[in-house]
Amino acid sequence: MRSAGLPTVGFMELQLKGGGPLVVPANTIYSTVQQQDYSAGVWLRRKEKKLEHSQQKCIVIFALVCCFAVLVALIFSAVDVWGEDEDGITEENCNKNCRVVLVENIPEDVTFSENSTAHLTLSAGLHSLLDLAVAGRSVEIVSPQWNLNSSDNESSFLPSSRQGQALLQRLQGLKKKGINLKIASGIIDSVELKSLSRLSEVHYINMTALTKGFLHSSFWVVDRKHIYIGSATMDWRSLSTMKELGIIIYNCSCLALDLHRVFNLYWQLQYKDFVPSIWSKRLSALWNKDENLPLLFNNTKAEVFLSSSPDVFCPKDRTRDLDAISYVIQKAKKFIYISITDYLPLTNRNSHRYWSSIDGMLREALILRNIKVRLLVSCWEQTHPLTFNFVWSLKTLCMELPNCSLEAKFFSTREKRDGTLQGINHNRFIVTDSAVYIGNFDWVGNEFMFNAGAGMVISQAEGLKERNSTLVEQVRAAFQRDWYSRHTMSLQANKIPVCNKHQLNQLAHLKITQPPESSGSQESPNGSF
Repeated sequence: MRSAGLPTVGFMELQLKGGGPLVVPANTIYSTVQQQDYSAGVWLRRKEKKLEHSQQKCIVIFALVCCFAVLVALIFSAVDVWGEDEDGITEENCNKNCRVVLVENIPEDVTFSENSTAHLTLSAGLHSLLDLAVAGRSVEIVSPQWNLNSSDNESSFLPSSRQGQALLQRLQGLKKKGINLKIASGIIDSVELKSLSRLSEVHYINMTALTKGFLHSSFWVVDRKHIYIGSATMDWRSLSTMKELGIIIYNCSCLALDLHRVFNLYWQLQYKDFVPSIWSKRLSALWNKDENLPLLFNNTKAEVFLSSSPDVFCPKDRTRDLDAISYVIQKAKKFIYISITDYLPLTNRNSHRYWSSIDGMLREALILRNIKVRLLVSCWEQTHPLTFNFVWSLKTLCMELPNCSLEAKFFSTREKRDGTLQGINHNRFIVTDSAVYIGNFDWVGNEFMFNAGAGMVISQAEGLKERNSTLVEQVRAAFQRDWYSRHTMSLQANKIPVCNKHQLNQLAHLKITQPPESSGSQESPNGSF
């Protein structure tokens, strides 16, 4: 008898030999189907894993491509392939032997003593810069205002308004001479700027989108050799009815190169609604408060650096305006003289908050270092009533301290029949025994936090040859001339300067509503505000 086992013939042969259908057990069929399902599942899972791995590879490759693109962009930004060249001027070959001139605009209504020093007029200084402009080169201007043609029919016939018209004509004629005029401005409604855009390159900066502030910078760069910086704007009043102060520096390509970089920063912000997180290498500062630029100003040694605001407009190594002011105050050994349009240590963007940055510096200089401080503030229609409170607060620090000295005066001008004031002191500078800072800002918290501005610090030792031989001494003499002029009023406990009609009406209202029995009593000097 044959042992039971699997047949050696095929399945079809067995079926034929048996003469009948082969009966396959149901459990065998079910097992076969299970094996086939399992095999199919394994195959599908393998396919899914392969697809998943392919997707992951694609994601990794895409991420690497993006990183590479960002890296290339950073490299290009660092070498500034897209930026302008600097005419071959470098830190090594630039000129450091410069001529500096203090320029002022003194309105006709403002008169000083006969022996006071007269400086070059602002109008003549700006025209001298245009005289030096060379064909094929550029004149770069940053200004918060453009209104050289008086829009007031009455004012347009005044001799003083013609200076603005003459300057505008010079700017309009630069293109015919082959000189490229480049203007950086905030988004302002100016007919003149629209007219100049046909004869020059104008870049508008949307400060509202960038910092929620305004463009207050005011400077010129001519041929990358000559510069102007100061308080004046491209407004006919800056050349006529407003008191301005600035400096013009000739043949100083080192300083002009650094100021050109500030201009170039504004230039590249056109059409942008965000501030770049990484700036071009060619926008970095060449010198700063830690590394001053050594120069010769009129054959006298000087150290200079530029500053800028707000913080987000300060690329690598650029000193902030606040730090520049702190630098000048900290260097003072004897005195600090300040001449500004407004002094208000508050930030009033959403709510009034005390802004201690500069106010604290002055208090420290007064109390801890016994530095003599003089504060000359403009008294005009936009003077904030709280200004008197803060100035008086500084003054009270020295009432019982023997070596503490703070004096405050307000520069006031006569009022016209229409209620406007002429001869407003628009100066914005601080001078000490060894340094001067000239900038574009009033000393108000919002200015430094949100607005764009530029400043310059010049350090010089006292002149040994003759009186007022250095620029620092010239600025100090200009301050003292203003301080002792008939246009200033001292801050006194029983007498508050009246600077505007609103303040006058407020005082009159208080007098009317004040009870008779208290009319002779003395309140705090700023109680009416």
